[in-house]
Amino acid sequence: MLVTNKAVQKFIDESAALCKPEKIVLITGDEAQYEALRQEACQTGEMIKLNEEKLPNCYLHRSALNDVARVEGRTFICCKNKEDAGPINNWMDPTEAYAKLSEIFDGSMKGKTMYVIPYSMGAVGSKFSKIGIELTDSIYVVLSMNIMTRVGNKVLEALGQSEDFVRGLHSKADLDEEKRYIVHFPEDNAIWSVNSGYGGNVLLGKKCFALRIASFQGKNEGWMAEHMLILGVENPQGEVKYIAAAFPSACGKTNLAMLIPPELYQKKGYKVWCVGDDIAWIRPGKDGRLWAINPENGFFGVAPGTNAKSNPNALASTKKNAIFTNVVHNLDDNTVWWEGLDEPAPENAIDWKGEKWDYRKYDKKDKSTCGAHPNSRFTAPAINCPCISSEFEAPDGVPLSAIVFGGRRAKTAPLVYQARDWNSGVFVGSIMASETTAAATGAVGVVRRDPMAMRPFVGYNMADYFAHWIEMGAKAEKLPKIFNVNWFRTDDEGHFIWPGFGDNLRVLEWILARCEDKVDAVETPIGFVPNPEDINIEELDITIDTIKELLTVDKDMWLEEVKGIEEFYAQFGDRLPKELVEKLEELKKAL
Repeated sequence: MLVTNKAVQKFIDESAALCKPEKIVLITGDEAQYEALRQEACQTGEMIKLNEEKLPNCYLHRSALNDVARVEGRTFICCKNKEDAGPINNWMDPTEAYAKLSEIFDGSMKGKTMYVIPYSMGAVGSKFSKIGIELTDSIYVVLSMNIMTRVGNKVLEALGQSEDFVRGLHSKADLDEEKRYIVHFPEDNAIWSVNSGYGGNVLLGKKCFALRIASFQGKNEGWMAEHMLILGVENPQGEVKYIAAAFPSACGKTNLAMLIPPELYQKKGYKVWCVGDDIAWIRPGKDGRLWAINPENGFFGVAPGTNAKSNPNALASTKKNAIFTNVVHNLDDNTVWWEGLDEPAPENAIDWKGEKWDYRKYDKKDKSTCGAHPNSRFTAPAINCPCISSEFEAPDGVPLSAIVFGGRRAKTAPLVYQARDWNSGVFVGSIMASETTAAATGAVGVVRRDPMAMRPFVGYNMADYFAHWIEMGAKAEKLPKIFNVNWFRTDDEGHFIWPGFGDNLRVLEWILARCEDKVDAVETPIGFVPNPEDINIEELDITIDTIKELLTVDKDMWLEEVKGIEEFYAQFGDRLPKELVEKLEELKKAL
């Protein structure tokens, strides 16, 4: 199939005139084409084929040493009016951005191939879905986008002659970090990324489209693009209820998305199904409920710490058709390894930089001695996940019973509390925060506000984003109830009190019981907390007094918290919705 869509052809022609590739190749979704690209990438050293028996069709990739993570400082929102980008985003005038980046893109693909990737975020043809075209000079991007999204001729067929697609242009160029830019033009449905080869900056369907551009589209079209996992909890009667949940990084998001119920719950017949681990697109349905899809087709997970105990489902997802980035290459059996995978570390190994690695010099406290980069990744098909939901491809998505926010707070937030109503829930999401944990990032215990876990990902002014949440509350009659969880309360010695991991299902059980008005709760100044006896602690090494402690709301701490919220809100000026100002006043009065 050739490109028959005139707008797509124009985008390809204009980009080719700028980047000057030697040839242009359309990615059709054909397996023979992918296999040829894999072989080419292995010949050039861009990829290394791993042990076919132990890791069938799996590959190792290394990014440049200066290019190992998302770069918030080089990420821009380019809209005409600076105020529309808001105080949290980096802004650049679109005219200036196009001019500046055109200079960098000029001739950047000389002697290279430009690959044309037509991709769908969401099931092809679903009314929830959106289409993008990414042009790139990287085979790694082509093969990763094939895992993370739905790719090929079927997407062009679904697009037809429509001009409603996101135009993504990417070139590795010289991988010059001084000229590295990831820029978004929300008003033009366009993303330009240059001088990076790292997944988070170059797989343009991921954060760039599915959150930054899609959040802007959602504001204009009456839906939401959120940094949320989606999971289904199946009870012993076989009923499945769905929850969407937002957490900043390092708060156990992937573990919750792929939660394995404690044995006690498994015996009763409880199951947990993963619909998505990272992104949710949410729309009002005809039945008055909010429905969510996961627009992605794969997982782009952090490797270190993923193991058979911490997250067996995530690990199982990586066992075939996966790409590993910046992990250890175990030369003894041509497999991969990372810190926290298993003991002992491989003796004959190459580290993420491509150098011989001596595991005996590894020091847990010194990240520079790691064999795998701390942000090393696996890109794996969602279909590999043992607990993938049967509704994963459902064109209308799944109906949400609850929305859960969470952060990492040592003392302030209780184990779980429920917002009084939708707008109170928006307030709870807007004040979401985590405390820094590692001394390496500076002071420990510093509160970083990350509203709805969207701080780096909102494609427009965050105050307007809050207002959009409030508007969404008026669009559906049967709104999900909103909760906040905190798995990370510590005792005075700094030890976690709550066991976490699979036992978090005990809290989800209470949340879902509240959604169905099956249990009472205790009102506090911040919202409703459980009666301690309503959290099931059967077979846990925890007493009811410990649960009481986990559910306490310390008024003095919350009065201190209010000061932080006021400071955070101040940057939004008059744009902050009055409803949130009112909720803050209500909280102050209640305290």
